Amino acid sequence: MDRSTIATRGHSLSVPPGPPGPSRTTGTTGTTPAPPPLRLSRPGRHLTRRLFQLYAGLALYGVSSALLVEAGLGLEPWGVLHQGLAELTGLTIGVVSIVVGAAVLLLWIPMRQRPGLGTVSNVFVVGLAMDGTLALVPGAHALAVRVPLLVAGILLNGVATGLYIAARFGPGPRDGLMTGLHRRTGRSIRLVRTSLEVTVVATGFALGGTVGAGTVLYALAIGPLAQLFLRVFAVPPASPGSGTGVAAGSPGRVILRG
Repeated sequence: MDRSTIATRGHSLSVPPGPPGPSRTTGTTGTTPAPPPLRLSRPGRHLTRRLFQLYAGLALYGVSSALLVEAGLGLEPWGVLHQGLAELTGLTIGVVSIVVGAAVLLLWIPMRQRPGLGTVSNVFVVGLAMDGTLALVPGAHALAVRVPLLVAGILLNGVATGLYIAARFGPGPRDGLMTGLHRRTGRSIRLVRTSLEVTVVATGFALGGTVGAGTVLYALAIGPLAQLFLRVFAVPPASPGSGTGVAAGSPGRVILRG
């Protein structure tokens, strides 16, 4: 039998090896058990949760955008463009959102961007949810109603952003355009994003889109809100080798819907 030998004051003391067990760290006051293993979610439940978060988040994003439209105090940057194009074409703002999303997605091809399930779903679900909400919510005229609608729309937008991005099924078309341009041009994300949003706001405003205090409040609040809800709705890792067969990326790379 193998034995371990410990030298003590010039003598050798043979000690049989202990039974196999969990790794332990010896300290001055005793032994400390090894930390417990990372908890992993079951593969089926993991995928179900991610799909639920994806579609709940996209639907709520459409609802939040509709609330901003009803408030009439200023829209998010791409919403300004969608509203301006809706005024120009006579289409609903939700349909315009779908058309613009599909057109932006085509721009991914020369940039060799790879869409995920969330990317394609984003194009359709947000626009449909927006038009559905606008059809159900009555128009608001009093400022005492419009201000709460604006605040609710921005807060709900933050919740929706955290839900669908944390699901990790791929970025929205407009966010993918931003990251694609960043890679192709070598410019910073901040510069590319700012340039895109200034362009779409200016174009949308020229076409009749609403720019106001809500646009500024949205720009200031959405980053911290999205960051907060990304942590709240973070999905735990699946079991090793579960293989969900869907695209998964780092949610921290994208803060706003594209």
